[in-house]
Amino acid sequence: MSQAVQTAVIGVTGYSGAELARLLVRHPRLKGKPPIFAGRVDEQHQKQGGIPLREIHPQLIDSHGAGDIRVQPFSWELFEDLGVDTVFLATPHEASREMVPEARKRGFRVIDLSGAWRLEEAANRAVYKFEDEGSADALFMQSQAVYGLPELHRKEIAGAGLVANPGCYATSVILALKPILAAGLVNIDCGIICDSKSGVSGAGKAPTARTHFMYAADNLSAYGIFSHRHTGELLEQLSLDASSITFAPHLLPIPRGILSTVYVRFNGAQTSSAIEACYRDFYHGSPMVRLYGANLPQIQYSVRTCYADIGFQLSKDGQRGVIVSCLDNLLKGASGQAVQNLNVMHGWGEAEGLE
Repeated sequence: MSQAVQTAVIGVTGYSGAELARLLVRHPRLKGKPPIFAGRVDEQHQKQGGIPLREIHPQLIDSHGAGDIRVQPFSWELFEDLGVDTVFLATPHEASREMVPEARKRGFRVIDLSGAWRLEEAANRAVYKFEDEGSADALFMQSQAVYGLPELHRKEIAGAGLVANPGCYATSVILALKPILAAGLVNIDCGIICDSKSGVSGAGKAPTARTHFMYAADNLSAYGIFSHRHTGELLEQLSLDASSITFAPHLLPIPRGILSTVYVRFNGAQTSSAIEACYRDFYHGSPMVRLYGANLPQIQYSVRTCYADIGFQLSKDGQRGVIVSCLDNLLKGASGQAVQNLNVMHGWGEAEGLE
């Protein structure tokens, strides 16, 4: 459990990349070993030794010189020369598919924030249309990947060479449902409905017709019904089939945050105390999950934190339940979770650098 771990980040220019940089440069276990940031660097900045973080993300300027850390031209040889142990990929799915096999061949441990390696089943991966789908190399790499939700897989993450960070929506819904599904309390035949709403940053930094201000402001819209790429994660991690769950994502006119409202029917009448005990038992020892019991969390409580907040309420007869799950899509839904995985991989306290 060495404290002298050298990390590297590829892809720091996006929203998640900015949050990842902020967390890593201030992580108590990485003092004296700031992350190596690498990516595309134009010729002018190459002559200057790279692009200062302050030019990409001015909010990272602090009294410790974080803004002066430079994004260097990427090469695997750079990482090898600088003794990198763990590489974070905040890159598009297609880029991660190409980079991960080479990273693993060179002995780097990888935490991939994209969807490139999250899904075990080919039918669920089809939504990404990977060009290498079905190849021997891709299938081998997929077999090595661990789904990076520490609350479910911390033992596997601890020894993993490749951790596939979950999707933000998927994290919200899986954490809300897993305890009561694992306990056999939910009547799956009645169907589960997941109504999830996300801030605009969940769509990434590149502007689109759907995410620009004139579309998103003063608006609320549903999208990706029966087709959203996070659906496969729900099916695999919750051991459900597609006919048992309906996932409906929506775009909120706010910068960040997710609220998922999940509707279930139980196999028998339940009490609030029994449901709360189920959640508390399941998430005992999970510091990044905050349980509200019969109160309901709100986005404003979890935004700009690395926590997932979960609360619930039951119908008067105890036959039905509504679970509300909130998190920041850029933190517990992306970069915060990636750093949580780093902590688990290196045997550090799971919440270090996140609270």
